[in-house]
Amino acid sequence: MYAYNYKDGGRFMERKVTERTQNNKRVYDMIITSMLTALVFLATHSIKIMLPISFNDGGLVHLGTGMLIIAALVFGKKKAAISGSVGMALFDLTSPWVAWAPFTFVIRPVMGYVMGAIAYSKGRNGESLLWNIIAIVVSGIWMIAGYYMTSVILYGNWVAPIASIPGDALQIVIGAAAGIPISAILKRTKLF
Repeated sequence: MYAYNYKDGGRFMERKVTERTQNNKRVYDMIITSMLTALVFLATHSIKIMLPISFNDGGLVHLGTGMLIIAALVFGKKKAAISGSVGMALFDLTSPWVAWAPFTFVIRPVMGYVMGAIAYSKGRNGESLLWNIIAIVVSGIWMIAGYYMTSVILYGNWVAPIASIPGDALQIVIGAAAGIPISAILKRTKLF
């Protein structure tokens, strides 16, 4: 891999990018992704509210979705996909919702990836409020549909899982209300 520097009166000087620089970037990416995964898990585990509107144990609202939104808007699709998948699936594995873990492991990375892809499309870099909202809505529709189908598979009923949809929608709204302003603040710091 090569980087080009503009020097000496218009001539391009070529220099080889060291392997150490590439390794540093990989290590930095792994650290950020690991921290995001831990934050998604903690936000999901720490602050959660059981809703009485669901026919099953799936009526849960938590701030993990807000942390996933922050990951997607600040760090992009790949880190959001990994942190959402691993962080929320770990929560499921360490809670009464163990049966949901394999489904969460599929639903949440797609949600994070789609959200990050839309928010970062056409050079927006997660900085357009309108496109961030569109990203959250589109990925939220995926999440709602994914967890609806999960309920159908786990409980063998097409009608009863409809009761879980308002709770899933509320979770996205609360996550967006927390995630959008926090993402904007983090973006302004220029640390990431």
